[in-house]
Amino acid sequence: MRKLRHALEFVSALSIDRDSTQGADSPRAKVVVVIPTLNEQESIEQVIRGIPRAVVDRVIVVDSGSNDATTTLARRAGADVIDVGPGYGRACLKATEAAADADILVFMDGDGADDTASIAALVAPIRSGDYDFVIGSRVRGIREPGSMAWHQIGAGLLAGVGMRLLYGVRYTDMCAFRAIRRDALLRLGMRELTYGWNIEMQMRAARSGLRILEIPVPYHCRTGGMSKVAGSLRGSIRAGSRIMATFARVSTQSKRERPTAPKDKSGWQ
Repeated sequence: MRKLRHALEFVSALSIDRDSTQGADSPRAKVVVVIPTLNEQESIEQVIRGIPRAVVDRVIVVDSGSNDATTTLARRAGADVIDVGPGYGRACLKATEAAADADILVFMDGDGADDTASIAALVAPIRSGDYDFVIGSRVRGIREPGSMAWHQIGAGLLAGVGMRLLYGVRYTDMCAFRAIRRDALLRLGMRELTYGWNIEMQMRAARSGLRILEIPVPYHCRTGGMSKVAGSLRGSIRAGSRIMATFARVSTQSKRERPTAPKDKSGWQ
């Protein structure tokens, strides 16, 4: 009986260990939503409360120095809040490091423009084990009138052409709304701390051979406040210059560095 009891305890321990180490390609994969913010008090609470908790286990708001009630409202809505200082990319990187309990990371904006109901569609192809990186395309989705400026659409399409020529992967947008395996993201070696973070992720993911899927997502007008990128000429120029500089840097590196993963499997849905 003692031997039988020990055998049963051993089997039980193995079962518990398997359950506790479920990866991103599992229905039990832990999903953490990351929301970089800077003065989003008019929208952040509504955004967090709209996140489907049947899909998402945790919400991290990474604040870059808001001087309004953004962080207070985010905590009230149930998010964990991290203050990281200036820099969009820095916020994303610090959240990635802080989300050690995550299998899948979902990145989205806090201005109310991204469709929270689409989180499940972003996560599902990763949970099924078919893809590593799923990005939303506002260009291919249904856009609310006035939600995107012409230069935003054009910039996404132009960057997509460049990345297709470099890596053979089809992107139509640089949308911030995306999901990725956390372990895959950590292996990319991200270093951009500014608005170039999104395009750097797309380029490194393609170059590294991640299995990539782009899906159309709805896009709304922001709930309140003014966009830090498209809301002013200065903001657009600053963000655009960082994106171009990042594209130039990563594309140059791709000529010197060999991918460390199998050839990319990209797809459309």
